[in-house]
Amino acid sequence: MSPTQDSERERASGAVPLEEIERTGKPAFVLSLTEVKLLGIAGVGFFLDAYDLFIINPVLTMLQYRLYGGGSLPVGLHGFVNAAANIGSVIGQFTFGYLADALGRSAIYGKELMLIIFATIMCLTTPTGSLSPNSSLIYLGVFRIILGIGVGGDYPMSASVTSDRSNLYKRGTMLAYIFANQGWGSFIGSLNTVIVLACYKHVMNDEGETSKADGVWRIVVALSLIPAFATLYQRLTMPESKRFTEARRMAENQEADLEKEIRVLKNVGNRTEGITASSSRSGSEIEKEDRSPERASTEEVSESPEAIATKKDKAQIGEFIAYFSEWRHARVLLGTCICWFLLDIAFYGINLNQNVVLTQIGFAGKTGSDWEKLFKVSTGNLIVTALGFVPGYYATVLTIEKLGRKWIQIQGFLLAALFLGILAGKFNTLSHAAFIVNFAFLQFFFNFGANATTYCYPAEVFPTRFRAFAHGISAASGKAGAIISALAFNALSEDIGTPAVLWIFFGCCIAGAFFTLLLPEVKGRDPDLVLAQEIREARANKQSLKGVVS
Repeated sequence: MSPTQDSERERASGAVPLEEIERTGKPAFVLSLTEVKLLGIAGVGFFLDAYDLFIINPVLTMLQYRLYGGGSLPVGLHGFVNAAANIGSVIGQFTFGYLADALGRSAIYGKELMLIIFATIMCLTTPTGSLSPNSSLIYLGVFRIILGIGVGGDYPMSASVTSDRSNLYKRGTMLAYIFANQGWGSFIGSLNTVIVLACYKHVMNDEGETSKADGVWRIVVALSLIPAFATLYQRLTMPESKRFTEARRMAENQEADLEKEIRVLKNVGNRTEGITASSSRSGSEIEKEDRSPERASTEEVSESPEAIATKKDKAQIGEFIAYFSEWRHARVLLGTCICWFLLDIAFYGINLNQNVVLTQIGFAGKTGSDWEKLFKVSTGNLIVTALGFVPGYYATVLTIEKLGRKWIQIQGFLLAALFLGILAGKFNTLSHAAFIVNFAFLQFFFNFGANATTYCYPAEVFPTRFRAFAHGISAASGKAGAIISALAFNALSEDIGTPAVLWIFFGCCIAGAFFTLLLPEVKGRDPDLVLAQEIREARANKQSLKGVVS
């Protein structure tokens, strides 16, 4: 059997289940079974991301009835619990992004999901019956920070794992598919809330036991454990991709060549004094001496495993700093960070503070029994999620390989700014129907726009060896914007009014479109080949300089 036939047989049997596939000529959005499996494993992280981050809105509403008798939550604690998962996300994105590049994807993947499972279980144990109301919120907020670390870790992990394994012509489509699970997570979370509340209607509404809302939110949160446990084993046992293995091998070879050259130059320098025309030795002789068994054994013995690990760790950091110390690379990282930061100020400002939207569409839950109020708010959340949220993601999936990332991001920013401007300028005069239409278009162009592409860009524009950490830094910048919105939206709305806050979001979107100009188009672009070409050019320039000096 030929190697090609053997490879095809292995691929068909699933022996190499998650490696790159060859171009088949089918549309990019048509997936193979291998890609569907990858989508299921990596996509669950973003399903849980949205489920856990956006579910906090109905959870806090229910805790108002369980802890405060239907009264408002303390403003400070409300902001803390609302922002807790995003605070944790920043930590997780930095940490897991760095570790994925330094230690490898397979060594880290799955650990973030274990953290999500642990934190979710601990959130379920919030002792609302034995702690004071404020202490219960603090308890929940602390474990939501830990939950956020796991959720944040999934951003660079799933992005790099997917990008490493995707065929170049459908890499953006695969990433968009992964990110689209965020829409489904939010939608299913809202749907679960409505269903569980409907099941509790008799005991809460007919019997008047509103405190049973405590059971509703626990069931809704616990349901997120099902997809988490379903994919944990696949993540923990996923092998390293060929692309990452090859990138690491090339980096090690490059580092070894550099160390050899430095060692030769040092020896030449040490022997400069006293060298005469008759006694001088060539660089190759010095290099041969450096390779002698005695010297090699001495070097090997002198370095412990811990020292070697530390050396590799420093080498990874050093390579990262050296790469981004060049403006052409730093400019791209600056672009991905700023665009994501500006996007999340507006996106999370709207979606983490949906009470304003619910009031405008008539689902604020201000009238009726306590159960009816909760059910109306939950139904409103479901409507808000369905309005353009899911459709926008799939518009990106279908067009990203045709239109390109840069075009989608710029038009998404500009059209989101347009509809934010309409909502801000006509906030008090729009009818319910007009508000819903404008809000639906706003959500659509967030997701057929920058909300999807800010995730795709860092996974596609940076070389494999720096991809996860650069993606983590970019995502952490975005979450910083989300934290600002979560903490400042309510206070600003009270001080300057909601229309003024919407104008701030308008400005963020305009600025985001401008900073997108810092980014190259990455459709069909292989960043590893770009890096290899840059290295070849640098070596050629170095050789030409040596020739001039000699």
